Amino acid sequence: MGWEFNNNKGTFSLKGADDNSYLYFPLTNESGIMSSITPTLNGDIKTDQNSFLMQPVSVEDLHNNRSNRNFWLKIDGYGPWSVTGNSARQISMKYTGDKKIETADVEAGFLWHKVIRKNRKLNIKAEITNFVPVNEDQVELMKVTIVNTGQETIKFTPTAAIPVYGRSADNLRDHRHVTSLLHRITTNSNGVIVTPTLSFDERGHQPNNTSYGVFGRCSDSSDPVGFCPVLEDFIGEGGTLDWPRSIVEGNVDFVKPGFKYEGYESIGAIKFGDKELKAGESISYIIVMVIDHNGKDMKKYIDKYCSEKDFDRELNENKKYWQSTIEQLTFYTGDETFDNWMKWVTLQPVLRRIYGCSFLPYHDYGRGGRGWRDLWQDCLALLLMDDKNVRYLLYNNFAGVRIDGSNATIIGNKPGEFIADRNNITRLWIDHGAWPLQTTSLYINMSGDIKFLMEKQSYFKDRIVSFAREIDNRWHQGMGNKLKTEEGQVYHGSILEHILLQNLTVFFNVGEHNNIRLEDADWNDGLDMASEKGESVAFTAFYAGNLFEIVNLLETLRDKENVTEVKLLEEIKVLLDTLYNPVDYNDVTAKNEVLNKYFASCKYNISGNQVTIKIDQLIKDIKRKANWLQEHLRENEYIGDNKGHKWFNGYYDNKGQRVEGRFEKETRMTLTGQVFTTMFGIATGEQVKNIISAADYYLYDDGVGGYRLNTDFKDKDIQLGRCFGFAYGHKENGAMFSHMSVMYANALYRRNFVKEGFKVWHSIYNHCLDFDRSRIYPGIPEYISQRGRGMYSYLTGSASWLLLTFATEVFGVKGYYGDLRLEPKLLKEQFDEEGKATIGIKFAGKRLTITYVNPQLLDYDSYKIDKVMVNDEIIDYYEDKQVTIKREDIEERDEVIDITVRLA
Repeated sequence: MGWEFNNNKGTFSLKGADDNSYLYFPLTNESGIMSSITPTLNGDIKTDQNSFLMQPVSVEDLHNNRSNRNFWLKIDGYGPWSVTGNSARQISMKYTGDKKIETADVEAGFLWHKVIRKNRKLNIKAEITNFVPVNEDQVELMKVTIVNTGQETIKFTPTAAIPVYGRSADNLRDHRHVTSLLHRITTNSNGVIVTPTLSFDERGHQPNNTSYGVFGRCSDSSDPVGFCPVLEDFIGEGGTLDWPRSIVEGNVDFVKPGFKYEGYESIGAIKFGDKELKAGESISYIIVMVIDHNGKDMKKYIDKYCSEKDFDRELNENKKYWQSTIEQLTFYTGDETFDNWMKWVTLQPVLRRIYGCSFLPYHDYGRGGRGWRDLWQDCLALLLMDDKNVRYLLYNNFAGVRIDGSNATIIGNKPGEFIADRNNITRLWIDHGAWPLQTTSLYINMSGDIKFLMEKQSYFKDRIVSFAREIDNRWHQGMGNKLKTEEGQVYHGSILEHILLQNLTVFFNVGEHNNIRLEDADWNDGLDMASEKGESVAFTAFYAGNLFEIVNLLETLRDKENVTEVKLLEEIKVLLDTLYNPVDYNDVTAKNEVLNKYFASCKYNISGNQVTIKIDQLIKDIKRKANWLQEHLRENEYIGDNKGHKWFNGYYDNKGQRVEGRFEKETRMTLTGQVFTTMFGIATGEQVKNIISAADYYLYDDGVGGYRLNTDFKDKDIQLGRCFGFAYGHKENGAMFSHMSVMYANALYRRNFVKEGFKVWHSIYNHCLDFDRSRIYPGIPEYISQRGRGMYSYLTGSASWLLLTFATEVFGVKGYYGDLRLEPKLLKEQFDEEGKATIGIKFAGKRLTITYVNPQLLDYDSYKIDKVMVNDEIIDYYEDKQVTIKREDIEERDEVIDITVRLA
C-alpha cells in the first residue's frame, strides 16, 4: 500500500513508511535553511555548503548513517526505546517475529513532516513533528509527543540526541578530526551551543561567527536537567549512536548549564526530568535546532520557540504560508488524487529555487546553488503565478551573458550575481543560450511588456572568451566581472542585443554537417565527450525555433510600439551578414570564419560604439537564417529504419558520425532529437505523426513510466559522452527522464496532438502513483530507474515544464502580448461528472478562476467554444477553439474574476 491523500490540500499519509528505502522530505523557508528528513529522522540541516548543523548526507547515508535526529526514552522495566526507531534493539527486531508490534507511519503536508510510531508491546505512541518556521530565522523545530496507550502507568527518562556536525561539507573527508579541534562547546539552561573558532580552509582560514545550537524544553515548562555535549562521552567507550552507553547504562554524568568544552565532536544530548504517564496521558518536548551566522544571541531562540504554544503557533503560520504559495496556481479535474499531486508539483520549482541542485540527498553533486538553465526554467513557474519579481529576476539574469554569446556558469546567491570560473574548468554547454529567449517570450506574452527588450543591461566578463576556446590572460579578478569598453567604461546593451548574441553566434558555430557544434554538452550533461566533431541537431532545431520567435518579437515591437530601428554594438554587424556581406549558409568554413572574426573583435574589450539598424532589415536577416535552418533539418536530418519508421537524427559523435538511425548492429533513436523539431514547427505535421509512431515503437516503456531518453546504444564505438558509460536505463542513458519527456508532451500539445501529449505525462503520473514501483512521495522525480524507482525527488526542471504545459496547453491559458487567450485542450476524462474542469491562476494582477463546462463530455476533437462569460457577462468575440480577452478588460475588473467557457 502506498501513500494516500487525506484531504484536498495535499496532505498525505504513508503507513509503514520506515519499510521503504531512500525516502526523504524537504523542510525549508525563504531565509535559506534547508533540511531533509526521513521516516527515521535521518537527513541533514544546513544553510549552505559551509554551514551544516547535522552531518551532510547523500542518499546512501540515509540507511548507513547513525548520525540522525534521535529522542530516547529509558523506560522502567524495559530499557532504551528510540521514538525514531533508531536503536540497535529496534533495528534488530524489525524483520523478525511479529512485525505488527511496532509500526511507523508518516503524515506530511505543506511544509511539515510527522512520524507516528506505535509499540503495541510497550503500549506507547510517539508523534514527532518537524518543520521550519516561515520567517527570517534559520531554525528547524521538532515536537516529540509521548502518549500512554495502555492501561498501566509508564515511567521513563527522556533524552534528545541531535549530533552537531557544525562545519563545512568539505570537512566530511578533508580534515574531519582536525576541524573538530576548532569546536568550542558550551551549555546553557536549555541546551548545547557549538561555535567553531575558524572556518577551516588551507587556502586561507577564515574567522568564524556561526554558532550551532540544540535546545529543548518540556511542554510542562520544565527545563532540561542535564546535558552530555561531547559525542564520545554520550556514546561511551565501545558504544554507538544507536546503542549509546549513556542511555543504556546510565552511568554518565550529564552536566549542568555553564560548562565549556574545547576540541571535540559534539552532540545536542539533552536530558529531561523523569516522567510518569498514566493511562491515556501524554507529554510533549520541544526541540529547537539553530544555525545562526551571527551567533551572539542564542537565547532568543529559546525565548521565541521553546514552548508548545510557540511551536503550535509557528506550525500554523507555516501551513498557512505554504498553502497560500501553492494556491497561486491550482487545477481541478475529475481526479482529486491528480489535483492534489499537482499541488506538490507546483511546490517543486519553489524548492529548487531555495535548494538549488545540491542540497537534498540524491542531489549530491556540486557545491550548491543553481545552474544557468535553472535560472530561466524556474522563472517559468513564477510567471504562471504572476510573481511581481519576475521582471527584476529576468533583467538581472541577463547580466550573466558574455559578449561571445556564452554565459557565466557559477551563480551567486543574489539576483544578477555571477562568479568567475573558480575551478579552471572551461566548458561550454551549447544549449545555454537557448533558454533565456523562451522564458523572456513567455514573460512578454503574459505581461505585454514588449519594451523589456529595450532595457539596457551589462555583460559578464571573466577570463573565458571565444566559446571557452581561448583565455584572456589580460583579465584578472581585480578588474571586476563586467565587460568594459576600450576606454574602461562598463558597456550596456539592450536585452534584445543579449538575445541576438546568444542566438546568432551559435548559428555560425557549426560542425562538418552544418549543425550547431555540441561543444562540451547540451541539455544532456552526459554528452560531454564529443567537443571536437560532435554536433547537436536537437538544439539546432531549438535555435531555429528561437530565430523564428525573435522575428515575431521584432514584428510586434515594430507594429505595437512603432519601433523602426534598433541600436546594436558595432561588432555585431559581422553576424548580420545579410545586411553587409552575405554568406553562403551551405558553406561550413565560411560560417566558421564569420564567427572567428566576431570572436577576434571582442576577445579583450569592445569599442562600445553602436550602429543603428532598420528593424525590417534585422527581421530580414534573422528570417533568412531561420528558414535556412528549417529546410536544412528537414532535408538532411530526417531519417528512418527498415520497418517504415521515421524520425529526426539528434546528434553526431566525436568521429563526425551520425548517431541515430538503422545500423548493422542496432537501430538507435533519442527522444531529444524529436522534441524540439516537434515543438518549434521544424517537423511538418506528417513528420510529427511519424515521430510519434517511432517513439512509441522504440522508446516507450510502461515499466519505467513512459518514454526513455534513448534506445540502448550497444555499439560502444560511439564517442559521445560519459552517459553511455552509465548502465542503460539510468539517468541520461535511456532512463525515462522526466524533463525531456514533459517537454515532449508540451511539444505534442503545441502541435495539437492532444491525445498523444496526454499519454506522455499521464504515463509518468500513473507510475508515480504506483508506490510499489516508484517508492517516492507525491511529486515528479528527475527520472525513473531501470527498476522503476523514482529518483532525485523534488529538484527537477520537469516540474516547471509540467506546470507550463498544464496551464498554457492543457487548460490553454496563454498570454498574447499582454492579452488573455484561452485555448483548452482537455480530454473528456479530465472533466468531472458535471463536465467541469477549473484552473485558478493569476493574470494581470487578478485572481482568475477559469471553468470549462463540457456538459456532453465531448472529446477535444469534438468540442468548440460555444459561450464565454466573465463574471456573468457574456463575451461575444471568440473563435471555435480559442477566445482572446483584452488585458484592459481584465485590469478594470475586481481582484477576483470568474470566467466560464462553455464547450459544445
